Amino acid sequence: MTRYIATALFSAGILGLLFLDRDRKSRPSAAIWIPVIWIFLGGSRQVSQWLAGGVEFVDSPDQYLEGSPLDRMILAGLMTAGLSVLVTRGRRTALAIASNTPLVLFFLYCAISIVWADYPFVAFKRWTKALGNITMVLVVLTDPDPIAAIRRLFARVSFLLVPLSVLLIKYYPELGRSYDRWVGTAFYNGAAVGKNSLGAVCLICGLSSLWLVFEALRNPTCRKRQLMAHGSILAMTMWLFLKANSATSLSCFLVGASLLSFLALFKKHSAIVHFAVAVMVAAGLSAVIMPAASTYILETLGRDATLTGRTELWAEVLNLQPNPLLGSGFESFWLGERAEYLWSKYWWHPNQAHNGYIEMYLNLGWIGIGLLALLLASGYRNAFAAMKRHNETGTIMLAIMLAAAVYNFTEAAVKVVHPVWVYLLLAVSAVPAVADMTSPVASREKGSVAPAGDDYAAAMAYRDMHPPGVRGTAWYNRRS
Repeated sequence: MTRYIATALFSAGILGLLFLDRDRKSRPSAAIWIPVIWIFLGGSRQVSQWLAGGVEFVDSPDQYLEGSPLDRMILAGLMTAGLSVLVTRGRRTALAIASNTPLVLFFLYCAISIVWADYPFVAFKRWTKALGNITMVLVVLTDPDPIAAIRRLFARVSFLLVPLSVLLIKYYPELGRSYDRWVGTAFYNGAAVGKNSLGAVCLICGLSSLWLVFEALRNPTCRKRQLMAHGSILAMTMWLFLKANSATSLSCFLVGASLLSFLALFKKHSAIVHFAVAVMVAAGLSAVIMPAASTYILETLGRDATLTGRTELWAEVLNLQPNPLLGSGFESFWLGERAEYLWSKYWWHPNQAHNGYIEMYLNLGWIGIGLLALLLASGYRNAFAAMKRHNETGTIMLAIMLAAAVYNFTEAAVKVVHPVWVYLLLAVSAVPAVADMTSPVASREKGSVAPAGDDYAAAMAYRDMHPPGVRGTAWYNRRS
């Protein structure tokens, strides 16, 4: 089969997947395409990289100071479109922001840290990209039907990234495959920029597709169509996992998939769920901080005990931390003299700590670590409360949080537009109300948003989606 025929077939296949996944009972806004495109670019390549063809290598850390004007323009356009949507959803946007105070505090501190960064303008540009992540999350959460919007977001991102990666690997090797510039080892990157990036794409798409398969099994109206669509994506993702050979991503997928399966059986038993999550996090942490356990696990996965040089790098960068309390400033550690020194010492030219928590400490210090811990704790509470109230999104949010928490032990996903970071931000966010913003009942409840009228079903749906602690709780408790 020629590459042109394969391209046509894969394009038709993607359209077919979108057709199979349709659900007339839940139609989120067309604005959901804005975060879909944002995550697609973050999970694959920026437009300038697509136009250049192949995977570009960075020869000097100074190249990170400039970036691409074309990419900035496109991301700014997406961010402007997202902000425009949020302005039109004014009251829902205000509620979503008020419901996610830890998220707001975290990004406010990120903005403040620009003041002491070595390159404030570069830090500011990167912060605006990070603000774009929040914009995309809010576009999803403020949709008139946020649960349907989350489903469509997960499905459409997977429908684009996974088949495209398969197509590039099989029929466009100059784009889907790369070679290590130092030792010449071949690896598969698909639509992404490296094997670890492809692994991250497989992680988020695999978990979301598995969840959508479970959801399809509970949906008698369009079960066969959705099973075909999401089952196909899940099968392709497993093939891509084999090609990517990313032990971290595969291990985290297995952890998240195990939790999804476990929750299907025991989600009514709170203590068992908390215990299972704690055990899984502890198992991931043991691979990093306990030498004996680390050696056994890594040898089982076919990896060396130094995590491919990561442990040596961690010790080195921790000694270069300029300010343990405040950090070096938002996304600023890997710039200037520090980057030049590390590049001269390590032939593989690191541009991240390969540990999300160390990366956070380097950039934002202990204050940033504390705010991240607060964000994860509040997110866990929101997701667990949603799950207990039979909200369909609760289980996938817990699985994403757990997988991302383990993933960051050996990869730094808490960076700008990294797809795992965007999914984690969505997972830790409290889902706002879904209903009529003009409800007279809502206006009497100190600005809370609640279903209008006496519709009992609407009240139940609102209660199931709204975790405790979000304004409006008193209203639906009384109505139900």
